[in-house]
Amino acid sequence: MRERVYLDWNATTPLRPEARAAMVAAFDVGGNPSSIHSEGRAARKLVEDARAAIAAATGADARNVVFTSGGTEANMLAQTPGVRRGGDPVQRLIVSAIEHASALVGGRFPRDRIEIAPVNSSGVVDLEALASLLHDQPPALVSLMLANNETGAIQPILDAAEMVHEAGGLLHVDAVPSLGKIDININELKCDLLTASAHKIGGPKGVGALVLAEGLYGLEPQVRGGGQEQGRRAGTENVVGIAGFGAATRAAMVSRDASASRMRSLQQRLEGGLSAFPGTVIFSNEVPRLPNTTLVSASGLKAETAVIGFDLEGIAVSSGSACSSGKVQPSHVLQAMKVDRDLIQGAIRLSLGWETTEADIDRCLEAWRKLSSVLLKARTLGLEQF
Repeated sequence: MRERVYLDWNATTPLRPEARAAMVAAFDVGGNPSSIHSEGRAARKLVEDARAAIAAATGADARNVVFTSGGTEANMLAQTPGVRRGGDPVQRLIVSAIEHASALVGGRFPRDRIEIAPVNSSGVVDLEALASLLHDQPPALVSLMLANNETGAIQPILDAAEMVHEAGGLLHVDAVPSLGKIDININELKCDLLTASAHKIGGPKGVGALVLAEGLYGLEPQVRGGGQEQGRRAGTENVVGIAGFGAATRAAMVSRDASASRMRSLQQRLEGGLSAFPGTVIFSNEVPRLPNTTLVSASGLKAETAVIGFDLEGIAVSSGSACSSGKVQPSHVLQAMKVDRDLIQGAIRLSLGWETTEADIDRCLEAWRKLSSVLLKARTLGLEQF
């Protein structure tokens, strides 16, 4: 029986050996990290070592890394009314139309204080529209992905940061899909808040982080109780998960550039092969993208059929973001890009990782060839979709 091929790395990644080893070792550290005895200090050291690793990976000070239960909680914590950095506190939220669902809901901002910034047909935020939303209004917090999790399109963060700060606002960057793939530095990006998640880089599920720039105030905790995480997030830290997060981050950063280069080469092999089949459309391929992400469709294709077809061929792919309770739903990202409904319904995301091989790409292309062949027959017979 042929081994399965995993091409859904943007949904989650396999646990890195380094993370597994760190977690196994952490299970034997029984103290509470808030305790001052030897056992507690041993647990605290694991947490602080991991905090230092995430800080190094994002260019931040370790004391400005706040551990959470994942990227979703980190996004919600970032979207706090009243947060400020030297100026007036933010009073409203602007979210790009292609953000992850956890950012689109707006955190703790009331619905009447949330506005949506549109994107262009390439899936890149419309800076002119953003400037218009910022103009002559109360200070805003703007949430913008560093790179989109469906198309891989990299956003103009520096331009957005300058625009937001000139208007007296703050910029929150969701870097969950980007960590370990491209360079991330909170100071060089000139953003004020940045979110990350362990399970996207080979760490465990259920742990993430919110990274803060210097001089940020007014971040009200949403989980209250004890004074953990400098009063920013109550509750005894998930020592085992955090240790795995730190180990995964260190491993990802050591291999990031070489891994990204290899994935870029595989992405080019994949997209060159996909484009050979008539009617294939690759989204956002005209703008800079993550080196591992390809969103593809063909007229008449249904995503659910395609996902099942790939699965029967032993290949795991997805129809977009994996945060919709396993349901195949139309992509809000492609809807924001004003893609034809016919193409939206057939969109498949192929995302690569550090273990992806040329053989995996070739098997994927063979599966796409079979799907394309069936689709071509359906068109010949006058069937609209399959």
